[in-house]
Amino acid sequence: MEANTSSTAAQSSVADEHRESFGTAKTENLQDSGLWRILLPAFIIIASLALIAIPLIILVWLLSFTLNPHSPMGPLQLTWLWIVMIIIALFIAGILIRGMFKIFMSQAGNYS
Repeated sequence: MEANTSSTAAQSSVADEHRESFGTAKTENLQDSGLWRILLPAFIIIASLALIAIPLIILVWLLSFTLNPHSPMGPLQLTWLWIVMIIIALFIAGILIRGMFKIFMSQAGNYS
């Protein structure tokens, strides 16, 4: 009996409650220029190229420095390290680029 009275009290308070919507969706201009559909993919492509190029420039320079027989480190001492670092950097960049493309590039075309 007690549960029945509490549910009827809740229903009566909901029925007595005054509801009013304050949304502006009908009066607001929701059209956009579509510029973000161009800028977002362009930014993702530039960021992806930078994500590959910056580590590769540094690591290839270090690799070429170790291949020089007249370098102070001596020839071929750290060659294996720079080759492994290049492979790891490409693998990590590939995972990050794939994620950015899945997140950002798949949604950019859905709103047209």
